Amino acid sequence: MENNNTKPYRYRPVLFFALAYLFTWIFWIPAIFVGENAGAILMLIGLFAPAVVSTVFVLASGSPLLKKDLKVKLIGFYKVKWLNVLLAVLQFAGIVAASILLSVLFGQSLDQFSFTKDFNFTGVGIAGAFLSITVAAIIEEVGWKGYCEDSIGQYMNWFWESMLFGLLWAFWHFPLIFIKGTYQATLMVNPLFVINFFVSAIPMGFIITWVYLASDRSILACMIYHFVVNFLQEKIAMTPETKCVETIVVTLVAVIIVIANKDMFFEKRHVGRLLETRYGEKQ
Repeated sequence: MENNNTKPYRYRPVLFFALAYLFTWIFWIPAIFVGENAGAILMLIGLFAPAVVSTVFVLASGSPLLKKDLKVKLIGFYKVKWLNVLLAVLQFAGIVAASILLSVLFGQSLDQFSFTKDFNFTGVGIAGAFLSITVAAIIEEVGWKGYCEDSIGQYMNWFWESMLFGLLWAFWHFPLIFIKGTYQATLMVNPLFVINFFVSAIPMGFIITWVYLASDRSILACMIYHFVVNFLQEKIAMTPETKCVETIVVTLVAVIIVIANKDMFFEKRHVGRLLETRYGEKQ
């Protein structure tokens, strides 16, 4: 992954995903066959893989601009558009509320407007579960926004990047449906619930790309949004049936966001020169 200062850095999305999947799944697959406590530890270790691979790619790139870019995205708090982040958070809360209200038409209860006593996954306790969703929000976004999404966006507009990332992000979770104590494993009671989980990641890919780009590619903005999504998905007492309705609502919101931000999602000015466009200089 060496580079010199006379040529633009060449992103390697295929290699990134191959290694991110490999170093995640070598921990997650064994977690399927052990007890919940040991499985939870293996699961958390595997969770770090995309962030580690992302950081290694950047540090070993030989690209001063790529290293600068990661630093700015991580600690450039001034880049965060806080009003936009608040809007995104309130928007997702609205998605949850609308989904519950719509689910009443399908026989679900308004009692879903309450907090659950426990988290949806077990084996690590309430404190451990809260820590897990917090770590997941922080660590995942370092991996996905530190290198991954830009590596795809370098070669296409953000609309197709969001679509492709959503698919790959969803499939990355696949082993979790077989690990005892995970939220994904609880969905195995009905194949429709499992399918819904993976399908829902696609429109969510568009929304979080919007959060990312609207705050000038800030990782912190995505961490905050990711944490809120994780927390509400875990603690609001929505039934699996309602989460199927939620996927429809999320898709409609994603469509509205794309239509309202056509230039953001369809411009190609950054394609092939993402870093140069961002910093206005040659490597």
